[in-house]
Amino acid sequence: MENILERAKKVAEEAEVFLASISETPVGFEANRLKMLETRESTSVSLRIIKEGKIGFSTTTKLNDPDALVRMAVETAQFGVPARFILPSAQLYPQIEVYDPGVEAIPIENMVEMGDSLITKIRGHTPEILCHAGVSKSVGMVNIVNSRGGEASYRKSFFTIGIEGTLIRDTDMLFVGEIDSSCRPIRDVDALADTVIEQLELAKHTASVSTGRLPVILTPRGVRSAFFTPLALAFNGRVVVQGASPLVGRQGRQLFDERLSLWDDATIGYRPASRPCDDEGVPSQRTALIEGGVVANFLYDLQTAALAASRSTGSGNRARGGMPTPSVSALVIEEGDTPFEEMIRNMREGLVIDMLIGAEQGNVLGGEFSGNVLLGYKVERGEIVGRVKDTMVSGNIYHALKELVAIGREAKWVGGVLKAPALYCPSLAVASRG
Repeated sequence: MENILERAKKVAEEAEVFLASISETPVGFEANRLKMLETRESTSVSLRIIKEGKIGFSTTTKLNDPDALVRMAVETAQFGVPARFILPSAQLYPQIEVYDPGVEAIPIENMVEMGDSLITKIRGHTPEILCHAGVSKSVGMVNIVNSRGGEASYRKSFFTIGIEGTLIRDTDMLFVGEIDSSCRPIRDVDALADTVIEQLELAKHTASVSTGRLPVILTPRGVRSAFFTPLALAFNGRVVVQGASPLVGRQGRQLFDERLSLWDDATIGYRPASRPCDDEGVPSQRTALIEGGVVANFLYDLQTAALAASRSTGSGNRARGGMPTPSVSALVIEEGDTPFEEMIRNMREGLVIDMLIGAEQGNVLGGEFSGNVLLGYKVERGEIVGRVKDTMVSGNIYHALKELVAIGREAKWVGGVLKAPALYCPSLAVASRG
């Protein structure tokens, strides 16, 4: 890295080298049987320069030809956008625990046993279900150096286990599933199995709903499928700078329910999205996005922060070693004070949505969502009476989150990128063939 940096400094005013390596061992199951088991490793190095005020960039997996990497960065700088940022100098980074040596130490045989055990327990409840499962461990290393003396390095571990089940009876198809991830080993598969078995129990009977507007309770998984993408885009600094976010010019205004608070946090120990710094070497932080219903901040990397006359929130991320771009690390919605069971008891007629599919096909930038209910239940007189089929739900997150009936008392991690409680929306559009 130092060799590449020194060569780049000779031909550019500023330079930054980013090196990432990862070793992964995924174990996959299909149709209840072990399907795939492999170990793969990859390393990539990226170079970003500022030459004559413009950004040049190159990346490669060939680490033995630094001259080619520098040459490609110089060539792209001719057509690069003007650089508005200054690379960070030496920084003090927060001590965020994101590595556990126990992940590397888990034998592959144990991972196979975990997948088998998970499938066996679920099939013990429903023998005819077809399960697809995955157990994966990985360890990565990130190194950053730049021409202003900035330097960062950290190791990170990941462990993920998930399962999807499909139950086909005549023309009826039921989809269930759960996933968990951490920077630490996950040894207890019973909790995942119990969640899927609970889904199967609630889905034993079917119920129909009429087309119209109904109150809807979104479980944490439902919040993820309906609200995550529109919110992530709305608070993305690049979208804000482009003027495409509906929140442009509304910072400091109350647009949401006063009980709603949302933040992005890359400092939570042992969470998959946490890290001591972002991919530009800016220290990680917790960034308030909504405070008491009020739009508080946006997520910026160095370039978008400069364009917005703001500062980086430590949100610069590189997808596969590419150019940094602002993105969420982990969104956290503050818990409320209403138990999930009480939400259901207070609903005369409505829906509980656990999973939506296709909700991101609408006008996402405008906050619109519209999707098929992959897993949801009808509520009558305060009780879940059965699973709904052939049902669509649509709405606008800004309308739905402005006047919430209730916010759940218990938040849950979903997929490592969202921690959310259940949200009780007063009215969403429901269309059903039933």
